[in-house]
Parts: sequence; structure tokens; C-alpha cells
Amino acid sequence: MAHLVVVSFRLGGTDGVSIEAAKWIEAFHQLGHHVTTLAGEGKADVVMPELAIRATTAPSLEGVSRIINDAELVVVENFVSLPLNVAARDVLYQALDEHRALFRHHDLPWQRERWRSEEAPRDEARWRHVTINDLSRRELEERGVRAVTIRNSFDCDPPVGRRDTTRHVLGLNSERLALMPTRAIPRKNVEGAFAFAEALDAVLWLLGPAEDGYGPTLEALATKANVRVLESLPVGFDVHDAYAASDVVVMPSTWEGFGNPVLESVTHRRPLAVYPYPVLREIESFGFHFFDLMDIDAIKTFLKNPDDELFEHNAAIARAHFNVAGLPGRLTPLLEALSVN
Repeated sequence: MAHLVVVSFRLGGTDGVSIEAAKWIEAFHQLGHHVTTLAGEGKADVVMPELAIRATTAPSLEGVSRIINDAELVVVENFVSLPLNVAARDVLYQALDEHRALFRHHDLPWQRERWRSEEAPRDEARWRHVTINDLSRRELEERGVRAVTIRNSFDCDPPVGRRDTTRHVLGLNSERLALMPTRAIPRKNVEGAFAFAEALDAVLWLLGPAEDGYGPTLEALATKANVRVLESLPVGFDVHDAYAASDVVVMPSTWEGFGNPVLESVTHRRPLAVYPYPVLREIESFGFHFFDLMDIDAIKTFLKNPDDELFEHNAAIARAHFNVAGLPGRLTPLLEALSVN
């Protein structure tokens, strides 16, 4: 049994990095390893506020080193991938100088317009890199950093949500409900979701909060739109209830490092209307069948006459290639290459 330390800006939240980090942590436990979590905010064994995205002071090298010094491997979740806290990133690099480290990159700086000139993640002989898509892996390799792709994993038998109860609490009767299960930020193309819901004559449910200063824009969109808009989960309800209550899932994002709602729509047996963001092509290459965001007629036809074969087809692909039950096996060769047994 090895001691692993998992480091991130935040853990235990509803953001994609936190959700995927939790799956890896559970896989490490299943493999018999002891895990200590370290984050700037959220739920972690050690919360060090100087590691948070909006921290105003840098962490001390001594403080970070004290947490990771007895670890046989440090797993770094997106912390050096985006320049969200450069001072903390550089301290972590120093602390990792003599340690084995595994960096998982959910995003990379040049994939965002504002960070195109930022440096690539650094590399050392003791370190390994993982990306969640092949596009990022190739882009890293172009910059001299070798990586392997381990795509996000999903529970292929999620809990069955409460459709009728949830819709009743939301004040819905027979109306169509389009679920956008993401945060509201510019690259999520919320405008596209509003246009989609209006064309479909559906209620739009925005599950995640507005972030990155997007609140006023969202409020203006909601005021102008000829669409009924619901926001956030009612108290006592969860994401499984949200998928159960919905009739269609909408993903209008122009960029996603992966796009977890794509596979979540599959595992929850819901049709997906999606904008063709770059990484979607990799996901679709496994054989999934989704609807184009602009093909309203096809979506209306499907909603009138749902095809269970489509759901079963997509679910079988997810089970074969994206099943979280297989994650420990996918991580084992990587840990063995780092001499973590």
C-alpha cells in the first residue's frame, strides 16, 4: 500500500475537476492505497487557502512540503495546467522537485484565448502526464511533454431520479424541459441554450451557477428571452433527479476539456443536443449517436417518438469504454510505471 497525495485548487465540489478527482481517489482506494487530499478550498484532508484560485498570498514551500514529503506519489489535478494561481503553482513545482508526480490536465492554457502565451506544464524524469482527451495529448507532445490519455469515467448504472416529484416541485406539467447541466460562463454558450429552448418551445433549466462575472449577462438573457428559465437544484434534490425530470439535455458549449454531461446524458438515457466542440469528435468516434444543436426538427421528431434502441446503443458504448468500474485497471499500468505498488 502506497501513500498518495492528491492536490488541486479545490476538491469536493460540483465542478468537473472535483468530480473526476473524486473518481480517481476512489480508484486509488480500491487499489489499496492511502490517499491524503490537499486543496485550496472545498472538502479535503488539508485545506490550505493559499492554494485556492483567488488566493492573494502564496503558500510557503515549507508548508506544502510538509504535506507531501512522505508521499510515494503526488497526483496533481489541473493545478499546473491553467495559470489560475501562478505563485502557488511555482511553489508546488519546487516542492515536487524530488518527488514522483502524476499530473492530470483537464485543460491547457493555449486552449483559452486569454492564456495563449502562457507556458506549457513543466516536465521532469520523475513525473508523468495524463490528459483527458487526445487533442490535449498531441498538443502537449508538440511542446515536448509526453502524456497518455485517460478519459473521464462514469457510473453506467446511476441512481434513478424522481421524475414526477421533481417536475411537480419545479411547477411543470406537460411542458418540455431542456436541461443544461453546466455552469453559466461565456464558453458554455448559454445564448445557444436559450435559442434552442425557444425553438423547441421548452422550459430551460440551468443547473449550474453563473461564474466568472457572467451573472449580469445571464440576467439580461433571461429578461429578453421568450423562454421560461429555471435555475439551480431545489433543496433536497440531486443531479439524478434533474436528468430524470428532463426531456432533452442541451450542451451548446464551444469548448470543453471533455464535457461530462455528454456521457451523463447517455447513462441517464436522455437525448442530447450538442454543439460540435472539438473534443466531442473524439467522443463521437466511439460510435455514439447525438443530435446536432441546430437540428430542431430531428429532436422534435425523436421526442414525439423516442427510440429506446438509441439509448441502449449509446449505453453499451459507455459501458465498454467509459465505465468507472474499469478505472482502477486503467490506472494500474500508469502507477506501475511510476513504481507505485
